[in-house]
Amino acid sequence: MRKLQMVDLGAQYQKIKKDIDDSIQAVIDSTAFINGPEVKNLQNELESYLNVKHVIPCGNGTDALQIALMALDLKPGDEVITADFTFAATVEVIHLLGLKSVLVDVDYDTFLMDSERLKSAITPNTKAIIPVHLFGQCANMDEINQIAKEHNLYVVEDTAQAIGADFNGEKAGTIGTIGTTSFFPSKNLGCYGDGGAIFTNDDKLAHKMRGIVNHGMYQRYYHDEIGVNSRLDSVQASILRVKLPLLNSYNNARRQAADFYDAAFANHPSILIPTRNAKSTHVFHQYTLRITNGKRDELRTFLEGKGIPAMIYYPVPLRKQKAYDTGNYNDAEFPNTDRLINEVISLPMHTELDKEQLEFIKQSVLEFFSSYSPE
Repeated sequence: MRKLQMVDLGAQYQKIKKDIDDSIQAVIDSTAFINGPEVKNLQNELESYLNVKHVIPCGNGTDALQIALMALDLKPGDEVITADFTFAATVEVIHLLGLKSVLVDVDYDTFLMDSERLKSAITPNTKAIIPVHLFGQCANMDEINQIAKEHNLYVVEDTAQAIGADFNGEKAGTIGTIGTTSFFPSKNLGCYGDGGAIFTNDDKLAHKMRGIVNHGMYQRYYHDEIGVNSRLDSVQASILRVKLPLLNSYNNARRQAADFYDAAFANHPSILIPTRNAKSTHVFHQYTLRITNGKRDELRTFLEGKGIPAMIYYPVPLRKQKAYDTGNYNDAEFPNTDRLINEVISLPMHTELDKEQLEFIKQSVLEFFSSYSPE
């Protein structure tokens, strides 16, 4: 059996090796390493794939979030609401810009922002909402957009884990004011380094963000905006152009692996499989179980002993991270997040999982639960 990995980029590369190698060599031959034609071509192809007016490539997914917030002209102290249960980049950029993060609980079943908690968190200082499309499916964007409309708020979608997912027929990242994504190598659409992009249908915001990503310039050496240096390089764009036509098949392969896991664990008394939002397709950036009998950590150790990697996304809520702990949160308002951090475990999930590997993972998980001695 091939060695199990959380993401098997090597096996994926072997299937597209010639196309990848040729694309990289073509960029080297052209010497158009920065803002070359590959970047513009990727931009156009992503706009077509997502059915969105504007794609702005940038250096990474964290920069994408920061640039999106910069374009909204928020002022220090303005509040931005996001989920407590997610990766730190989402809240990191809020603090980097001198804004105030307001964290809310998530739905226990879907891991996505709780709309009722969102409503209760809005104040006169709230200016934006960042829903996170966690693990591969969309937050409840119809409810979130309706709440945003009622309170005149911007919506910045964090689509780092859900590119290619649909919500009511619209692509993730194209439903709010601005969408952002990451092309980190392990993502469903990943390059071989850092990369990111921003999406919007708003012409003025698109124009502003195109300046921000390139030192605030629209004309060289004329700086109209306060900007950053965050350009997607041509080598990474060329790799993404090879992989973009394969994205739907990659996502389908992930769904098939998820279907296998679902069938294997659906009726187990100590395991809850991921709940799929009825309005959203799921592209399974992660396949995350909830272990309800308090044996999550023991299961992880057991699997690792069999050569099966398993990850905890995420072990600490953002409100309790040293960098972002304001001391202003009431734990009683985060029952789902605090339950999830003790229950979640993510199994290997990628495009190259084969039947032998899946069967081994299945049997190993079931073996653990059949063999441990309850206290």
